[in-house]
Amino acid sequence: MDPIAFVKENVGHLASSFDSAFVVSAGGVGITQYVLWMFITLALTLVVVLTAAKRLTLVPNNKFVTMIEMGFQFIRRDMGENIIGHGYKKHVPFLAALFFFILISNIMGLVPGAKTPTGALSITWALAIISFIYFNFWGIKKRGGIGYLKSLCPSGLPLWIAPVVWALEVLSTCLRALTLAVRLYGNMFAGHMALGVFSLFIFAFCSSAIQNFSVVDGGLTLVWLALLVAMYTMEVLVAFVQAYVFTMLSAVYIQLATTEH
Repeated sequence: MDPIAFVKENVGHLASSFDSAFVVSAGGVGITQYVLWMFITLALTLVVVLTAAKRLTLVPNNKFVTMIEMGFQFIRRDMGENIIGHGYKKHVPFLAALFFFILISNIMGLVPGAKTPTGALSITWALAIISFIYFNFWGIKKRGGIGYLKSLCPSGLPLWIAPVVWALEVLSTCLRALTLAVRLYGNMFAGHMALGVFSLFIFAFCSSAIQNFSVVDGGLTLVWLALLVAMYTMEVLVAFVQAYVFTMLSAVYIQLATTEH
């Protein structure tokens, strides 16, 4: 067996395995595997947060609870207080829910046999639209509908250029949902696709080494295995980084919508 030819032949099947497919359907409407794992992730997020909340003590004595509390304090301080500023406390629950749900979703995809909900563009779009509605709602609540629309254009601009800048700002605001959705989806899909390709190489070279008694192919199998482990470790880091980036940008958008600038 030619390992390279085997990978080329099966990489298309690997890519198609990430396509959404109904696991439960009736009349053309149903639940895809990504939606199913989204509900599983939501349940797991609730269990993690509620379990940690019940075990909170004045003096930390549980590593799991301490880790969750540190994550919450990080969101409260670095994303709430430092980015949003005045009035940040009412936004912390929303930011914490976003962060923990996305983080657990990202890590879920690293479990063999599971699917990461954030590996589906429809779900990252849903998260992005929720964030988009949230920061616009608070912007309108703070300034009023007309006042919020006016705030999209910086004050002090010449009258002739103000409409152009305002239109660009409206477009930029609408594109925030797109960038949130595509950034998260792209990173999750690309990372899992890379893990799948590395796994194909390992299988191909290992099979070739066994069939042909090839020491070279056996050595290359170990090389690809080392790369897979390195990539897997990197994906764990990416899972945290992407949850942080999505939540941090949401905090920035809340700050822009609710603060004079």
